Amino acid sequence: MSRVDRAAILAMIPHQGAMCLWDGVDDWDAGRVCLRSASHRDPHNPLRSAGQLRALHLCEYGAQAMAVHGGLRARDSGGAVRPGMLVALRGMQLHVARIDDLAGDLECIAEVLVEAGDSQQYAFRIECDGVLLAEGRAAVMLGAAQPAP
Repeated sequence: MSRVDRAAILAMIPHQGAMCLWDGVDDWDAGRVCLRSASHRDPHNPLRSAGQLRALHLCEYGAQAMAVHGGLRARDSGGAVRPGMLVALRGMQLHVARIDDLAGDLECIAEVLVEAGDSQQYAFRIECDGVLLAEGRAAVMLGAAQPAP
């Protein structure tokens, strides 16, 4: 399918402003999404602490990739975006300690593994300049109440 810019992403997910970590979608279909981001280089990234952005935060990048994919699928089918809540991370492997010092853009591929009614499980991989940074699986419950900000 066609590329999607940051403005369209912001219209589909609850993460707003600097907390929206993805800059655009390069490709997607019903089973997967490919995204890119330069937000890891932003000194004002809200996930930074002590001047660094740790690789652990790639879990949030993966979760947001799932949300973007859900939004794209809902938009494509004419339905409403169903809010979700991350309920589990499995098999997470982080291959670097931090990501704020990476010069290239982050690239993510997130793929639907299982979906049933009110739940979905995705696998995701995040790379920079062809180097694998993180990979794992995440489960989300759809229609779950969102925590207060």
